[in-house]
Amino acid sequence: MLLQNELKNKLKKIYGPNADKCFAEVMNLVNKHGRISSHEQRLSEKDMMLITYGDSLLSKESPLKTLDTFLSKHAKDALSAVHLLPFYPYTSDDGFSVVDYTAVHEELGTWGDIKSLSNQYDLMFDAVINHISKSSDWFKGYLNGDEKYKTYFHECDPSLDYSEVTRPRALPLLSPFETNEGTKYLWTTFSEDQIDLNYESIPLFIEIMEILIAYAKKGARYIRLDAIGFMWKKLGTSCIHLEETHELIKVMRMILDEIVPGTILITETNVPHKENISYFGDNDEAHMVYQFPLPPLTLHTFISEDSTKILKWIDGLDRTSSDTSYFNFLASHDGIGMRPVEGILDKDEQALIVDKVGLRGGKINYRTLSDGSKAPYELNISYVDALSDLDENDEIRAKRFLASQAILLSVEGVPGIYIHSLLGSRNYQKGVEESGINRRINREKLQLDKVEESLETDSLRSMIFYKYLDLIKVRKSSSAFSPDAIQEAVFIDNRIFSIKRMNEKTSAQVNVYINISNEAVSLNLSESGLNLMTDERLGGHVSIKPYEIIWLEV
Repeated sequence: MLLQNELKNKLKKIYGPNADKCFAEVMNLVNKHGRISSHEQRLSEKDMMLITYGDSLLSKESPLKTLDTFLSKHAKDALSAVHLLPFYPYTSDDGFSVVDYTAVHEELGTWGDIKSLSNQYDLMFDAVINHISKSSDWFKGYLNGDEKYKTYFHECDPSLDYSEVTRPRALPLLSPFETNEGTKYLWTTFSEDQIDLNYESIPLFIEIMEILIAYAKKGARYIRLDAIGFMWKKLGTSCIHLEETHELIKVMRMILDEIVPGTILITETNVPHKENISYFGDNDEAHMVYQFPLPPLTLHTFISEDSTKILKWIDGLDRTSSDTSYFNFLASHDGIGMRPVEGILDKDEQALIVDKVGLRGGKINYRTLSDGSKAPYELNISYVDALSDLDENDEIRAKRFLASQAILLSVEGVPGIYIHSLLGSRNYQKGVEESGINRRINREKLQLDKVEESLETDSLRSMIFYKYLDLIKVRKSSSAFSPDAIQEAVFIDNRIFSIKRMNEKTSAQVNVYINISNEAVSLNLSESGLNLMTDERLGGHVSIKPYEIIWLEV
């Protein structure tokens, strides 16, 4: 049952004297919907999510049907969930400038196609609710003076001081627009086509809650809160991670827990680790947070052939609760964020990553600092190419890449696998050249017949895809990889990534040994057991080949 006093207290922290009004609106919402349905919330080692755009694969069928066809044929048993990146009508940012939150882009398919996918997989929908497209009905209504939308956006005075505001991109914070009342300057964190929404507006908040409830009803077990750290604005502050933002997410969770129990909220905050995990709250905020340091740390591990930094980071991680978990990933539709390793890697170590990515065909995006200088913010590159020099042979490229993915599958949390990683895709330089958008380097749209043709040959794609499926199958076979199994870093040789995973409930234990170097490493194993990768018993002295993966069940 909804804890009404707790809800009132949270709303008071957000809306002050208007809290009673908001509480009444929330209760109307709860009474209107009642308890709709319930998702299974418990996560296990069998949870494995694919991250993909709706049109990453193309054929004569609609893209969403094409995706369904491919997964059913090739990966149905491997994956439990699919993160469908924004599939709504949009105007820019490859889907993240939404025109209509309630519609499926006609070029992708229909809600029926979404329903079909939801019958086979748990789905994650994007809630791109920090901002909305300037072509949306909401914003057009605002420009035309429609009373409903009058409070939906942040009107700003450009003469005031906004220097303390955190800037994720090197673009203007305020953008001018002509309205029926003259020129207005509005808050645009990401671009002038992405107008920030004003959560001080209670009607706006209630409308957003209706949308989140609708997503849960339409098959979203997971709801990803995109760029959520920027949701509340307060001049004179950084305008990121404010208390009101955290309280709003807690209220969202309370409402969804009441109406659609088991819906899992994931916060997307590409920031330093301590700020990121603050979104767990006191186990009353996000159910899952992105493990943003993992992609750059794993890349650094292979570039430096030294596991020290990543293992020290793992050693310092807090255990999640039975109700929360990390969402782990190495690649996604975005690039490799550099802010999450602030305080973990020093400037020289960060510079090494940036330099290597440049040499391997990647692109570097910068953000503007408060003093006006710029710093690397995001590295845009296929994760396959990020790990190897351009002239390396495909056999080594595949082995090194799969070793990196074994780290992803080994660590505490739920793995998210980007479709271009599963398919072993290289840099899509043509996409960058044609669009001028760096992120397109890892967003190629592939023809299904060409993909399936390459999977039948000795291509890099084939080398990676089938071995990746094998890794997933083995990982899913042991409860030691459950999200709530204990994780312990083991320091034995800096060329070896080594951790223990132990499930207290089932007594399952797997010792992980991954050679992250290009040379064989001799070890004396502290415990003997069965190598799940080869069904071979190992103990005592072993020689681990370059990029070899050992999951030792003891």
